[in-house]
Amino acid sequence: MRFARPAGLLLAAVAAVLWAVNMTVLQPLTEPVGPWPEALPGNNTYWARDLRFAAIVAVVLGLVLAGRGDSWWARPAVLLGGVWIAADLAVDRADPTGAGPTVLLAAAGCAVVAAFAALCVRLGRSAARPGAYRRTLTGAACVAGALTLVTAGIESPTDREPELHPAAFGTATLLLLLAVSCALAAAPAPSRARSWLAVAVGVAGVLGVLFVRATSPGSGLLHFPLLGAVLFTGVTVLAWNWPAGRPDWGRHGLAALAGLIGPTAMLIFVMLISMWLRIGAPLNALAGNTPINSADSDVLYSFAGVLVGLGMALLLAWPPALDGGPGAARPAVPPPVGTRG
Repeated sequence: MRFARPAGLLLAAVAAVLWAVNMTVLQPLTEPVGPWPEALPGNNTYWARDLRFAAIVAVVLGLVLAGRGDSWWARPAVLLGGVWIAADLAVDRADPTGAGPTVLLAAAGCAVVAAFAALCVRLGRSAARPGAYRRTLTGAACVAGALTLVTAGIESPTDREPELHPAAFGTATLLLLLAVSCALAAAPAPSRARSWLAVAVGVAGVLGVLFVRATSPGSGLLHFPLLGAVLFTGVTVLAWNWPAGRPDWGRHGLAALAGLIGPTAMLIFVMLISMWLRIGAPLNALAGNTPINSADSDVLYSFAGVLVGLGMALLLAWPPALDGGPGAARPAVPPPVGTRG
């Protein structure tokens, strides 16, 4: 648990820098020139927006990790994420470009992360007990894992932009690190075996993301379930209790099955709902971007990834696998009535 505070703040700051670079460098590449009907964009046009929203979620998850899952950190962090998205739309409408705005936005994002952490520490919520908020940390790991899958498969209309692959790989890798870190912080007690397993899961995840990005557009969906199985099995191996000092591979086998089937099924369902509601349309209007052609869909993949992650958290952050382990928090027992303190 000692690594949680510095690791969470560092990853949140990196996410803030990625958001700034995305806004000033990548977003202009996705905006079509000309307001004419024949120039209306189609599917996946605003891929930079999805990567940017994923980076904002990474900021939130980094702060949750820095607070070790404490609700006094987690709840304000979620609110901060909502405010950040609103600010993102306002900044997007201003269309900043160039090195100056990039540095300014990156510095502002890092300053927000630092001010948030300083305020939480000043309020005295800086020393959560080991194991006290394991379900929150496991849930955060599930959200990060689901967003890793989504960002790894982000596409554009042409898939010829040279900036797309490094941007998607960098964002997915950041989320992968958050998933592994949150899962390791949720462990009931630190151990060398879990640390080495965290390294193995991280390496396997990076190789999986590279493999998905290296495949031709569309075919990466075939590897989506396999990468999901690796990531969510890794989350449970790191976060769950180990009866008799070793993983219960029967339980983790069920987690692998859930990771193989669950994210794909949930993502398809959420995408269908998103296509019907056209959630991206009002965001485009607020940001001053050209609307998507009515014949195409305006799916917000980052939003879908968050919902999939929350769904996986309901499946994997369950009490029997997290409660009662070494270091788990125990509720304070009040003294009997009538006794003196």
